[in-house]
Amino acid sequence: MNVTTGNWRPLLEGELAARAEEAVHAIADALAARALDAPDVEGRSFGFSVGNGTAGQALFYGYLAKSGNGASARHAEQSDRFLEHAVDALATSPVSPGLYGGFTGVAWLAEHLGEPDTDGDDMNEEVDETVLAMLDAPWNGHYDLITGLVGLGVYALERVPRPSAVRCLEAIVDRLHETAERLGDGGITWFTFPEMLPPRHRAMYPRGYHNLGVAHGIPAVIGFLADAWRLGIRPERARPLLEGAVRWILSRQLPEGAGGRYSTLILPDGGETPPARLAWCYGDPGVAATLLYAARATGNEEWERAALDIASHAATTAPEEAGVRDAGLCHGALGLAHMYNRFYQAGGGELFADAARSWYRQGLDMRRPERGIAGFESWELGPDMQMGWRTDPGLMTGAAGVGLALLAGLTSVEPRWDRLLMVAIPPRDRGESP
Repeated sequence: MNVTTGNWRPLLEGELAARAEEAVHAIADALAARALDAPDVEGRSFGFSVGNGTAGQALFYGYLAKSGNGASARHAEQSDRFLEHAVDALATSPVSPGLYGGFTGVAWLAEHLGEPDTDGDDMNEEVDETVLAMLDAPWNGHYDLITGLVGLGVYALERVPRPSAVRCLEAIVDRLHETAERLGDGGITWFTFPEMLPPRHRAMYPRGYHNLGVAHGIPAVIGFLADAWRLGIRPERARPLLEGAVRWILSRQLPEGAGGRYSTLILPDGGETPPARLAWCYGDPGVAATLLYAARATGNEEWERAALDIASHAATTAPEEAGVRDAGLCHGALGLAHMYNRFYQAGGGELFADAARSWYRQGLDMRRPERGIAGFESWELGPDMQMGWRTDPGLMTGAAGVGLALLAGLTSVEPRWDRLLMVAIPPRDRGESP
């Protein structure tokens, strides 16, 4: 698997690489052997979505096919099979527009894996029209990445430079401008109102909150606005919003000695939840990755220094203090490995290479033969509202995401699939100074 072309470099070698490669192929075989609609042991169906269904599994096979490992044609066929299932399911299922659980996620995947149009056909043209119609009105929904405006923006970014995608991006910047909360110190943020929350969270936070996580909060807005400004989308609005959001997120760091730099939520009375575990969804690594992404898009050295400081602190946190229970992308060991690999490839230094290898090893050590999918399970909240080990084939918390993170450590194929996560920090040109 270790072809070395371009700026992305394989990180894993020796015994660790051998273990990772064996696990990737075991995941591929196990997913291929499952029925596409196979429920887990508790009867839950994982559906078609990019977040936890067959679209996310299609993404894994698509990148496995790109790795040039001798079975590319077979893996490409599997990718097509899983994508076809997801597309067909859209025709028969009531779905939301959300990126991770709805139709824009499947459309993003088709765009991301597809070949450039050669005959004038555009399979996502109707999706663009639907999204534009939704955005052509005051926005009352969530602003976030998983279900809201930023997620729609990630879909549209994948479609640039099509005029319809540019119009979508302009409308999203406008809606973010209209819904922003502007503070006296120049900071800008967005509030999560209680009506945006699922019932369980609404009961816990009846007055809403400000969210500090990438999945549902301000860091992903920062990444999106950086892309919008870089592309010249509403620059007169995108740049002030971006600068205000970065000012706000940097001002929310916890005091020295708190254990981590960021909590998960800021409550209306000014209180904060405890420091977040180390993860993409919430916590220091995800915040740092979106800040570095924005710094690179804008050339802002101050933001880059802040991002690398936060990331370095996270990378040196002892594993037993990280709060990691499973291997998945969202909040598991291989999600951390992938982000630290991104920091390393972006020129962050050997600290991040070492941290990435350590978390790759810990993720592989979590593998348990004869359990889950190829030995991987996710630690999740079940239908009984109790935490437990679950069989999960999906991208964000399951086997497909595990496989993608392992591939990113093994091959020279840049893992641009992590545009979905807003952490696709460009690898440093090998001619640049660190």
